[in-house]
Amino acid sequence: MKQVHLVVGVITIVLSGVAGAWGAWCWLRVRNSVWFWRLLRASQAAIVIEAALGGILILLGHKSPGLHTLYGVLPLFVSFIAEQLRVSTAQMVLDKGGFESAKDVGELPEAEQQGIVVTIMRRELGVMALAALVNLVLLARAAMTH
Repeated sequence: MKQVHLVVGVITIVLSGVAGAWGAWCWLRVRNSVWFWRLLRASQAAIVIEAALGGILILLGHKSPGLHTLYGVLPLFVSFIAEQLRVSTAQMVLDKGGFESAKDVGELPEAEQQGIVVTIMRRELGVMALAALVNLVLLARAAMTH
């Protein structure tokens, strides 16, 4: 079981790093990428699996340093908070522009609509790429404390 936890941990670190790096690249280039979102979701799933495996090891009586457990659980919280920020991004952009709803944006000229969509996309991408990079650091620290 420890070996499975180790292998899944390495995969999780790699997925988080690749997702974070690809997301940062897309953010800089102001481009959305379906592959970023796939990598991000895969890294989030791996984080959940890794935390569950760690929890099972603890329940089976394996002792791990407290910092290892802390660094292993924090990515769950980082991902959850990032998702909440991502969900609220569109509303923040609409509020900043003085729009009451997305219907108001639909009344703008197409170029302005596109600008708002790009702003929302870029913010979502930035939040999630940053979360993946923070998770990379936390997971690497977890690996170092074991």
